[in-house]
Amino acid sequence: MCVFCNQRSISGKQRFDREDVIGEIEAALDTLDPTAEVEIAYFGGSFTGIDRELMIYLLDVAEKYVKRADDGRAKISGIRMSTRPDYINGEIMSILQGYSVKTVELGLQSMDDGVLELSNRGHTAKQAEDACRMITGAGYELIGQMMIGLPGSTLEKEIATAKKICDLGAVGARIYPTVTFFGTELANMADRGEYQMLALDDAVFRSKEVLKVFKEHDVECIRIGLCASDNLSDETQVKGGANHAALGELVEGELCYDIMRELVQTLTNGKDLSGKTLEFSVPIGELSKSIGQNSRNKKRLFEEFKPKKITIIEKNVPSINLALTE
Repeated sequence: MCVFCNQRSISGKQRFDREDVIGEIEAALDTLDPTAEVEIAYFGGSFTGIDRELMIYLLDVAEKYVKRADDGRAKISGIRMSTRPDYINGEIMSILQGYSVKTVELGLQSMDDGVLELSNRGHTAKQAEDACRMITGAGYELIGQMMIGLPGSTLEKEIATAKKICDLGAVGARIYPTVTFFGTELANMADRGEYQMLALDDAVFRSKEVLKVFKEHDVECIRIGLCASDNLSDETQVKGGANHAALGELVEGELCYDIMRELVQTLTNGKDLSGKTLEFSVPIGELSKSIGQNSRNKKRLFEEFKPKKITIIEKNVPSINLALTE
């Protein structure tokens, strides 16, 4: 088992009953906008590594919903799943090709063999590359999941992993800064002094640098940080690491700050701003992260550049813009 894995704590799911699946799909459909188009997703573990009969049963259930007649509810356009690189092979791909699979998310975690070995991941970077190519070669969308702060990892290795995910044809990515759970070998390694648990500030900085890579390659970052659950706020479950309810917002905010700061430096070129107003225009939906938690970004810009005033407003613009006024 991977040194960081405690799937029940991560997912918040303590048991699985195959008989619950249809009921959960039905309940979800009843809450969705009838005009929506959605996928059935099998997450919370390595889907293609479970018992083969169960995997096929779950695929059969999903396929019936994809092919169902119009019943006035949301259309299910395909099937999505998460799995590991070493659970992708010719046999698995031949099974998946009999169903309406659209997207495969691969828990790559790192593309560095040393990090994978220290994490007891059980596969090599070459196996991960091969799995990515099999997925994209079959015409499926590839989502690459990676982790920040694993044993033996560095910012440079994480940036290299992000670049490799892009190069291998991923259309999306997830960034998971490491959370250390009790009951894992990673917790034991921390106790023995063999592993330094990831500090929040370090997690935010490193995730931000990785996020830059994905944005530069037009690869959508679907999520940063684990989904919130009761277990993640339970001190008896979490020993330490990058466990913050708004981790994604913190990372996005730091990236916005970098962009805003660079815009100011470029536009002003060291000029005195004491009587000036910095007017930032940000894309719709990005106001909160541009301001930063507790107005952190505005405060730092005031401290460094000392303008008379800073305004940040949402506009129909593709990226953050800056104007300098009296």
